[in-house]
Amino acid sequence: MAGFAPEYIKYVLNENFEDAKSLFLRPLMAIHYAHLTMLAAQGIVSPEDAHAIREALDSVSQEAVRLAPFDGKCEDLFYFVDRLIVNGCGADIAGRLHTARSRNDIDMTMYRMRQREAVLELLLASLDLREVLLELAERHRDTIFAVHTHTQRAQPTTVAHYLLAVAEQLERDAPRLTAAYERTNRNPLGACAITGTGFPIDRQLTSDLLGFRGPTCNTYGSIATVDYLLESVSAAAVLLAGLGRFVQDQLLWSSAEFNYLRLGDGFVQSSSIMPQKRNPVALEHARAIGSKALGQAMAIVTTVHNTPFGDIVDTEDDLQPLVFAMFRDAVRTVRLVAAAMRTAEFDAGRLEARAGDGWTTLTELADTLVRDHGLPFQAAHAIAGRLMAVHAENASRPLAELLAEVSQGLLGAPIRYSEEELATILSPRHFVNIRQTWGGPAPGETARAAQASRIRLEADGEWLRQATEALRVAEKRLAERSAAL
Repeated sequence: MAGFAPEYIKYVLNENFEDAKSLFLRPLMAIHYAHLTMLAAQGIVSPEDAHAIREALDSVSQEAVRLAPFDGKCEDLFYFVDRLIVNGCGADIAGRLHTARSRNDIDMTMYRMRQREAVLELLLASLDLREVLLELAERHRDTIFAVHTHTQRAQPTTVAHYLLAVAEQLERDAPRLTAAYERTNRNPLGACAITGTGFPIDRQLTSDLLGFRGPTCNTYGSIATVDYLLESVSAAAVLLAGLGRFVQDQLLWSSAEFNYLRLGDGFVQSSSIMPQKRNPVALEHARAIGSKALGQAMAIVTTVHNTPFGDIVDTEDDLQPLVFAMFRDAVRTVRLVAAAMRTAEFDAGRLEARAGDGWTTLTELADTLVRDHGLPFQAAHAIAGRLMAVHAENASRPLAELLAEVSQGLLGAPIRYSEEELATILSPRHFVNIRQTWGGPAPGETARAAQASRIRLEADGEWLRQATEALRVAEKRLAERSAAL
């Protein structure tokens, strides 16, 4: 250790030691206990030595380790803890704990243990956000507003219809995260440096004790691959990208120009010189934190890109803190959006009053001409478009008269509706109510969709509960088995 340059210690070893204490001490100790239990069960370590090692492990204070500064007497956290174990039972006995393993497989196991927790935490945050969105959707099933396409006013729909679209996107994030969890939740311990061991170890036992679904397969791949990591990061990135688009909408809706949305007082700030300001800063922070997390995700992929397929530091000490910073920021932004939107108030009157502006219901007039008069849609579209243009030049004339004249000119025969009939056809509420197609905005259909989303939310919540409980049971099992040594 004395041979390391001061600069290497300052810029690498000290930094990595601090990161490891924060992120990996708890899984490292669990791995020690699990590996010891397996060695004893397989007869690789004697009962007497196993008992002495277990007592030495028990004597390690994790709190004290976390408070310890890097003293330059050991390379990393593993050797720091190893020194404490040696102090507890002597070098000859302590050295037996490292039989049939390496720092390589220990590290990869630690990373997976922490990453699976991060995936579950992000999944839980997304489930909570879905709950908030569904509650809002149920309250705003009849709240009409005009949506935009290409940033231009397009057609009327409901706030529920919009929010259910966001909720469905988050629903699709759930299977991405659960699939990533399943592939992460495999145990590399036993792969050793990269080629396994000649000792008769039981990798399934250590998997059971550490809460893994089972061991990884190829021992080389157990050390070399990072696809499990990239899959989890990618699932988080997809979630963040989708959520960011929703947040951007809500920031626009909070502006005075839109004035659709009002957040609770706890999520806005005023200005130091403009007392009229009501800045939706919580959503701004959510957007910034989410963008930061997305940038971290891209940095993770870039860091491992084109690195050798083997044991390499590019995927280890310096990368892992970035992984967990990304997950931490991802959870922060999802939690913040959920908390802010829980206080959201939509101005239903303003939304509906503006929903028909700009001929947003003109498609329904064309559809009605098709249904009532058997016109080809292109002909009906031409009539509706021409009517809008003629009305702009003759705004004082009744719309029914203009429609008759336009249809006479294009079809050779007039199409007649009363003013009252046209008002109904072109009303935003009629536009929404008639669109009862699967996944459409009609209140009856959004009620069905919301119930389906509730069922999926409950199913995803149950999966999360079972996964979390499996880890808790494994932790209890490990404590019982190791205590019996």
